[in-house]
Amino acid sequence: MAIGIICEFNPFHNGHKYLIQKAKSLVNEPVAVVMSTSFTQRGEIAITDKFTRAKSALLGGADLVIELPVAYAVSNAEVFAKSGVKILSSFSRLTHLAFGCENSNIELLKQTADAHKNTAVQSLVAKEMQNGSYYPKAIESAVRAIYGDKTAEILATPNNVLAVEYLKALPSNISPLPIRREGVEHDSENTENGFASASYIREQLKQGKNIAEFAPFEPTELALPDNLETALLYKLRSMSVHQLADLPDVTEGLENRIYTAVHEYNSVNEILFAVKSKRYTLARLRRILICALLNITKEIQNTEPCYARVLGFTNDGAKILKSCTLPVITSVKKGLSLGGNTEKLLKTEIFATDVFSLAVNPPKKCGADFTTPIIKI
Repeated sequence: MAIGIICEFNPFHNGHKYLIQKAKSLVNEPVAVVMSTSFTQRGEIAITDKFTRAKSALLGGADLVIELPVAYAVSNAEVFAKSGVKILSSFSRLTHLAFGCENSNIELLKQTADAHKNTAVQSLVAKEMQNGSYYPKAIESAVRAIYGDKTAEILATPNNVLAVEYLKALPSNISPLPIRREGVEHDSENTENGFASASYIREQLKQGKNIAEFAPFEPTELALPDNLETALLYKLRSMSVHQLADLPDVTEGLENRIYTAVHEYNSVNEILFAVKSKRYTLARLRRILICALLNITKEIQNTEPCYARVLGFTNDGAKILKSCTLPVITSVKKGLSLGGNTEKLLKTEIFATDVFSLAVNPPKKCGADFTTPIIKI
């Protein structure tokens, strides 16, 4: 038996350590995590590299760290959750999926997940979208109209939204294990009893402040998004309208708005705010721009997860690993030889790691995916 967690650990902090420890105390089994790599679901570069974060996770209580390929890591909540669940469910030992959430009432979470399939809800969503709303707001409004405030409030917070998406994707042989978030709220600027949000901790790191109170391990090398500004602008200016249209989440002529903004403004923030609207949120637009930078197309993001690439493990994690029904990648070079979608996704991952290496000071050379050994604790 084993517990799964889908995560970013950006960076690994006390809240993440609590989640792992709480899951283990409830089920008394080792933990396998599927973790975002060089870029994250909000369309930003990770604060430190995936190998450092994997080691922190293992030292913090995880037993196996598998990478969530970057093509899925920079996707919307539904694809992010579905892809993570697909990889974790390939481990036959996995019996539970643990996740942090603001509301741990499993019946209410399940009801909210079921609401997505309700035809009346979907009809209202379609009407909201026609009136210019964006999907997260439209689904929350539609659920409120059909199910009431209590259910709709589940969709008002980001961890709950992911929890609902996990439940939608979870196979019947894996039990959900919701764990109420402790300490501060998501993206909060407040701190409490050694807990702080990941966004707060990232800002502290960028300002050179000590984070020992909030995180068990402090990264020594930081990746800063400003270091990729020129590379991203160059990439955007080199793309045609047709190429922009092929990016994930680009619909309804959004490519034309982006193309116009790219050629009118000379900073990423100016482009984002020129394109932003009630329907197109900043998070969605940031993901689109990162996909442009990393050559992630709709075709690549729609590819089914087809391997489990190992970043690190403990002795207990090695036992979980043996139960995987997908091809297990321990050598990127050998993984590339498998061809097909495995090769396509791995090449995208390798490129993302190489782009990430430009964001640290000083920039690192290419090839970390080939030269960094698997972490064994």
